[in-house]
Amino acid sequence: MPLRAIVAALSLTLSVVPFAARAATNEPAEELRNIASARTLGMGSAFRATGLGADALLGNPAAMALYPAYRIEGTGAYDPRNKEGYLGVSLADSSSGRLALGVDYHWLSLGRGGGRTSANLSTLGAALPLSQSLLIGLSGHYLRLNGQSRFANSITLDAGILVRMSEQLTLGVSGHNLIDTENVEQTRYFSAHTAYVGPALVVAFDMRADFETRDSAVFTYNTGVEYVLDQTVPLRVGYTYDGFQRLSRLTVGTGYMSPGGGGVDLSYQHDLGGLNGRVLALTLRILAN
Repeated sequence: MPLRAIVAALSLTLSVVPFAARAATNEPAEELRNIASARTLGMGSAFRATGLGADALLGNPAAMALYPAYRIEGTGAYDPRNKEGYLGVSLADSSSGRLALGVDYHWLSLGRGGGRTSANLSTLGAALPLSQSLLIGLSGHYLRLNGQSRFANSITLDAGILVRMSEQLTLGVSGHNLIDTENVEQTRYFSAHTAYVGPALVVAFDMRADFETRDSAVFTYNTGVEYVLDQTVPLRVGYTYDGFQRLSRLTVGTGYMSPGGGGVDLSYQHDLGGLNGRVLALTLRILAN
């Protein structure tokens, strides 16, 4: 083989290897964006416009004020394939007054082998309905992360707006990590989302846009459906396209809803490619209207 052809082949190989390694590795900032309750995970992580859980603090904070309720949720999730997971507890109160308030804490185990990292993410948020159809919200995040190659000790801010088009249909936009922490763990991104919430049927769609983490814009899409049988057994299915890893995720979920609105949720997420993640999640919910 001519020397020029050998050099060209070697150059092509060296250029492809980093790209393949990058495609199979999750972006640090994206790992914190995928925190979800079991109900949310079962619906493909499409939840920002639904307002049905205390995890609204981690999405569009304005959604906390959509439905008056006092919510407490505890979530555990684990990926046995990649040995990653998180534990979290969330509390949101939108029934005690016009101003909805919430607090959330998550402990996360991220990375593999010597690159394993533990993180503590604390969130405090508030939401206010300006009218029957317009809601706004803010949430602040404190991230403490320690690892051999990853470190964060930072505070940032999310903000969101929701427009209630009807009793069932909601549209919203939100901005995340609006305070620049100059840390790859919390880069800025934006989301547009919509949801239909009926008596037994919920349909949701989210889109995330990141214009900073990479040289070109990265988009992630989430969509999901929930149908409740006999007001007791929810059936959920969802789909995610991850723009960072360029892969699809399929999710399913079920659970039990008590007459008061509390209950338990189970979900499973299956990655089609990339790191081949297999996430199992469990959430216990307490709700008081």
